[in-house]
Amino acid sequence: MQRTTRMTRWLKAAAAALAVSLIAACGGGGGSNNSQNSSPSSPAPSGSNQISTVVNKGVSAVPNIPTVSVTVCAPGSASACQTIDNVLLDTKSFGLRIVNSSLSSILGSLPTLPSGSGNLAQCALFADGLTWGTVRTADVHIGGETASSIPIQVIGDLPDATIPSDHCTDTVPATNAEDTASALNANGILGIGVAVNDCGSACSLPISNSNPSTYFSCPPNVTTASCARAPVALNQQVANPIAHFATDNNGVLVQFPAVPDGGSSTVTGLVIFGINTQANNAMPGTVTTFATGAAGDLRNSTFNGAPGVDAFLDTGSNGLFFSASLPSCGSSAPDFYCPTSKQTFSATLQGVAGTTSATVTFAADNANNLFKSGNFALSNLAGTAPGTTLDLGLPFYFGRTVYHGLDLSSNGGQAPFIAF
Repeated sequence: MQRTTRMTRWLKAAAAALAVSLIAACGGGGGSNNSQNSSPSSPAPSGSNQISTVVNKGVSAVPNIPTVSVTVCAPGSASACQTIDNVLLDTKSFGLRIVNSSLSSILGSLPTLPSGSGNLAQCALFADGLTWGTVRTADVHIGGETASSIPIQVIGDLPDATIPSDHCTDTVPATNAEDTASALNANGILGIGVAVNDCGSACSLPISNSNPSTYFSCPPNVTTASCARAPVALNQQVANPIAHFATDNNGVLVQFPAVPDGGSSTVTGLVIFGINTQANNAMPGTVTTFATGAAGDLRNSTFNGAPGVDAFLDTGSNGLFFSASLPSCGSSAPDFYCPTSKQTFSATLQGVAGTTSATVTFAADNANNLFKSGNFALSNLAGTAPGTTLDLGLPFYFGRTVYHGLDLSSNGGQAPFIAF
């Protein structure tokens, strides 16, 4: 049976930190209830910079979870390696995070980064939970691309009793810790959003109330909540692997075929690394390009007549999340909408600093009926969000090719952008 877990996996702490850096789912109702047996698919990968991403039953039978495979190796090793399947593809977080049980054969070969007299750990805060674990160095292989010796987070390799309060459970309850594959609904998270690391320069400053760091220095063999919040240099922060590829390192495009209203049992998309670095990732002049904030936000967008809406595109969210006058699904799926028929909405997305704007449309259908269909790719799954948030999750990507350009401005390169 499908679980109706809400996934709004955008990285809260990172969004705030990067902004600072930039400045200094069973009930009634109508709707679609037709089960689809089709499995739409994008073309198969044909280059070293291409991989498939699949939406299917996955780890926990939660709909709209796009996953990929990654291979993690000890730094410099060609033998101490482990391939991890069912890793969530997330365009609104930054860096690789793997559940410790998925690294069992090589965990001891991945060196922990030092912090003071202890080891570096992180409490990564997401909209629906937190991940807690050490930061380690690894070589990361994705398709034919390699990011050598980058910091990754190993989720759940520290006891739950060590999860700190400061800038961690005082923001997201400890009961929302996602330190297992079943809690995370995946074996890890591959964050390929527009930022090159997950916190930015603000987190490298001395610890104070204005430092948003969720990194911690933990005593060796720690068993209690004795880890202390710590500043962390940019080169020790959990890193977006794309930025560390030898080539094809300026962004990524995510492509999915269209999914019918009633959904599909599975859908297969294509991830292509680099933008305008090869013939297979050329960005046509017909796309609309939006300059974004440092974390990929379009904060001056308009929805339901209200300006100043924070809109963003996020494969890590399994629905479209926004505030609207629609009936909820009740106790079976309280975070989702259950209108009696499909409802269509529009929003005006606005790039930063008054740049490009464009109107997009999307739909919300009866979530309970969608969940009953037995399909795992659902194009009209929608749920609630605060009034100033428009989370264009995975359904927005169906039938589109979306480009995410990395923020390379610190080295005189491109500013962050999205395009479709």
